[in-house]
Amino acid sequence: MLYELGTVGMVCPFPLIEAQKKMTTLEIGDELKIDFDCTQATEAIPNWAAENGYPVTNYEQLADASWTITIEKA
Repeated sequence: MLYELGTVGMVCPFPLIEAQKKMTTLEIGDELKIDFDCTQATEAIPNWAAENGYPVTNYEQLADASWTITIEKA
């Protein structure tokens, strides 16, 4: 199942903190789509996913300062 977490407008490190909280509620195989506009999160979220063994299934820049990333709970 795909869940969405909108963190646009949140300053760092809150997009990562919210992603960490939400991921604890998901089942293995679920995906979390995170939209964010905090530049620090462009490295912090993928690094956190890699450190926890969560595959990144999508990662793209939507605008000058807007990104989306989808992480699978594994």
